[in-house]
Amino acid sequence: MPPRPTFLTTRLTPLFSSLFSHSQSPYVSFNSNTPCFFRRNATRTLTTIASSSSTSSSSRRTFSRYRKSQSHHLSTLAEPTAVKLSTKARRRIARGSPEGILKHKLDGCSKTGNLVEALRLYDAARNDGVSMNLDHYNKLLYLCSASELGLKRGMEIFQQMLIDRVLPNEATFTNAARLAAAKNDPDMAFELLQRMKDFAIAPKLRSYGPALYGFCKTGDANKAYEVDADMIDSGIAAEESELSALLEVSVSSNREDKVYEMLQRLRTTVRQVSESTFDVIESWFNKEFASKIGEKSWDVNRIREGIARGGGGWHGQGWLGSGQWKVAKTHVNQDGHCLSCGEKLVSIDIDPKETENFADSLSILACKKDPKLSFIHFKKWLKRYGPFDAVVDGANIGLADGQHFSFARLRFVVEELRQMSPTKRLPLIILHVNRVNCGPALSPNNRRLIESWKKNGVLYATPQGSNDDWYWLYAAVRCKCLLLTNDEMRDHLFQLLGSSFFPRWKEKHQVRVSTSTGKPVLIPPPCYSIVIQESANGNWHVPSVTGDDLDIPRKWLCASRSREKSLHNLWKSTSTTVYT
Repeated sequence: MPPRPTFLTTRLTPLFSSLFSHSQSPYVSFNSNTPCFFRRNATRTLTTIASSSSTSSSSRRTFSRYRKSQSHHLSTLAEPTAVKLSTKARRRIARGSPEGILKHKLDGCSKTGNLVEALRLYDAARNDGVSMNLDHYNKLLYLCSASELGLKRGMEIFQQMLIDRVLPNEATFTNAARLAAAKNDPDMAFELLQRMKDFAIAPKLRSYGPALYGFCKTGDANKAYEVDADMIDSGIAAEESELSALLEVSVSSNREDKVYEMLQRLRTTVRQVSESTFDVIESWFNKEFASKIGEKSWDVNRIREGIARGGGGWHGQGWLGSGQWKVAKTHVNQDGHCLSCGEKLVSIDIDPKETENFADSLSILACKKDPKLSFIHFKKWLKRYGPFDAVVDGANIGLADGQHFSFARLRFVVEELRQMSPTKRLPLIILHVNRVNCGPALSPNNRRLIESWKKNGVLYATPQGSNDDWYWLYAAVRCKCLLLTNDEMRDHLFQLLGSSFFPRWKEKHQVRVSTSTGKPVLIPPPCYSIVIQESANGNWHVPSVTGDDLDIPRKWLCASRSREKSLHNLWKSTSTTVYT
């Protein structure tokens, strides 16, 4: 078995240089401007590489015998009388090779998290001269990055991978960065991220995690902001976990400008926060330092303009007011009034053009996913019979207990929606064709109900192979109307929409059904936006994430100050009107 290279005595740059040292156009080059910690011990490292690259004579003989047998087998296949192997046969041969067997065993270790066995397999493979590829190395690095035991060996394996001139990918660099961060070296994690770019590999959100969380953990706020800026430059949007970490390090380092920035970014990205983020925000407003931050006087017109420009609910002009914050965990009533400070939350406008664009993108996605031309037919049908005041997700509402479909329940809520409609028109009901033609639909009473809906042009049966969700969502968006469903719309289909618009639209248009009292009760959309709000007089209201139980009230954080400089009576948001 070849000697293990000692990674911690050297740095990785010489290895990256040697990876393509014989190529005409190396991916990475280093000069006098390269940080010294990447250049030192280069000679010693290259010596280690040279010595580590050699294998024992027995290993070479074993490897040679395997290569000769493979060569003989391939030459036999090349004879004119040989039958061309199918893809399945070639895969079977690959699985039976030493590399294939190693991959299969490492797959098992990865699934069970068995690092000890994975390292044993790695050492045996190195000893036997088995050629290791990217997949082998990535599985080993992943296992090493998730365990204290694997930290030292993981770095050695990464170094050996570069010695073997195996081209790394995003997963390789990310796992190596995790190893560096686990060894409390976020600087190296960030350097690995830069090297990834040198290899023309596009980083992902997860690629930034090791460096970002590492700097936040050590309290190095400036380095954390540097990682964040790099992430923004790469076109990658931080999510709650990253923003919460940045917020926490900003709070602990008393960076009020960054605290304000992170609250605004949470408002646009997350809207409602998790319990852990909720606690970080609360800790800021409870700090004595926070009581000293804020303008004692401000330009009323500037605040008004900021609110109007943003559509309501925030102004973006910085901290307003002075003095101690009154911080309370509270609730908001149905009219939108905070039960702590009494301030009324606003409903934030939606640009009608955004709605049109979203409907168009939804249509494009649905047509791509539709196996036939069914969705195009539905669009024509909707244009003929629409628009509607409301759309019903029939399957979701009819399945009262999740198992038994009830047309009686569906009929009841349909009539309730009809009474809510300004035109008293029946809503559009979307049901799969099987729901319309099979099971409970065959009973005489239900058949008469179905025929009545068809006659009125308010029932659409989606065909076999189509997903109902595309149909009821598109109809509600295109008709700019209410949508009755208890579906929280969190699965993969809705994640494909990839738009910050969707949660805002959903909040303003989704009607839910509560059955806590036995009889179905419709719960209309709130008259205010459930999002972090910054008021005209400097108060803040932060909503928490809730579960699916509609009867548990949402928890809000209210942070308010004295109203001596309040604009509450001077400014009334135009956002009380919902634009659809």
